[in-house]
Amino acid sequence: MLVSEILRIKGSTLFTTSPDATVQDAVRVMAHNDIGSLVVMDHGRLAGMLTFREVLEALANRGGTLGDLTIGEIYARDALTAAPGLDVMELRRTMLERHARYVPVMEGTTLQGVVSFHDVAKAVYEEQSFENRMLKSYIKDWPEESPA
Repeated sequence: MLVSEILRIKGSTLFTTSPDATVQDAVRVMAHNDIGSLVVMDHGRLAGMLTFREVLEALANRGGTLGDLTIGEIYARDALTAAPGLDVMELRRTMLERHARYVPVMEGTTLQGVVSFHDVAKAVYEEQSFENRMLKSYIKDWPEESPA
């Protein structure tokens, strides 16, 4: 299965923000839309990711308040990205190595979507369940040996 297939199933809704926006506004968007990340775009180009990890770290460092803190002060600039043609198993391995929960999918410089570790786990589970059902069906219909 390819990353593009996850995006096709998941849909193409994207949530982005700019480095100039406040973290407080980002938290509102994330909470309202039940999402764990925002893609940070700067002048139409991918700049990084803001996830609940950076928000929680900012809250811990600032005594539980965000005030006028901007996204540009805390977002992750070295975001792992994936191409639409990447195999999901390869993406899963890389996400585990990098401890990445959210990965922007880029085709060249164009943002195609974001896949989460949950999306990847679900896709792998469904693919393996399908293969398991097919194997069980094949074994069940296996022709019996005729006596010699």
